[in-house]
Amino acid sequence: MSLLEIKGMTKRFGGLTAVDQVDFHVDEGEIVGVIGPNGAGKTTVFNIVTGFYDIDEGEMTFDGGSLIGLKPNQVTKRGIARTFQAIRLFPAMTVLENAMVGQHCRTRAGLGGAIFKGPRTIAEEKKIREAARDALAFFGKRLSPVENELAGSLSYADRRRLEIARAMATEAKLLLLDEPAAGMNPGEKEGLVTLIGRLRDEKGYAVVLIEHDMPVVKGVSDRVTALDYGKKIAEGTYGEVAKNPRVIEAYLGARHEETA
Repeated sequence: MSLLEIKGMTKRFGGLTAVDQVDFHVDEGEIVGVIGPNGAGKTTVFNIVTGFYDIDEGEMTFDGGSLIGLKPNQVTKRGIARTFQAIRLFPAMTVLENAMVGQHCRTRAGLGGAIFKGPRTIAEEKKIREAARDALAFFGKRLSPVENELAGSLSYADRRRLEIARAMATEAKLLLLDEPAAGMNPGEKEGLVTLIGRLRDEKGYAVVLIEHDMPVVKGVSDRVTALDYGKKIAEGTYGEVAKNPRVIEAYLGARHEETA
């Protein structure tokens, strides 16, 4: 059984069908690339899976249980964490504090505990710090040595890394990375490919990444799914998908050139 299983996912916004009968699955420990032109519905799929949008039609299961009707925090608690196209950190908080935010879905202390800091709250805060530091440590010298620096002072690539660290701190099984290579230079992109491979090989994560940079997709993906106008148009290895006529048409606009 797949870790994430989607059948017939459909999402409409008024008269626009943004996602149209999409079938999609992710197995444990698998890295899946999702490609397609702008407006293909890629991020909408992420938003539905993570509870930001309701699904209009279809089924979604994760680790054997339905995701339909769950709020974003409930989806995270189930074991799915994501990053966003636009970096969403708290720039005025420290690197460590940003990573600690990932543990919010696991906390039990209420407002009273936060104010009065009883033994249970203190113990929980210690656990949260340890989980956050473990996530930062995965990135070696990039994040741990600057855990007390403000997140806003980090380089662009390190802010991307911190977003992934925060997702790791949620204790997820599946990471959804939305254009993680955006804004990176070629050397940073090579490092990202290595990093995503380590997430699977060393930590056991399944990973789905939306990405426009084809060398990154090729370098890291076990399997690739292509979307266009909300529909799945191809699936397979990178080599198979890259040679698919429908994918070539979607990217090169052959369909539009023929009718121009």
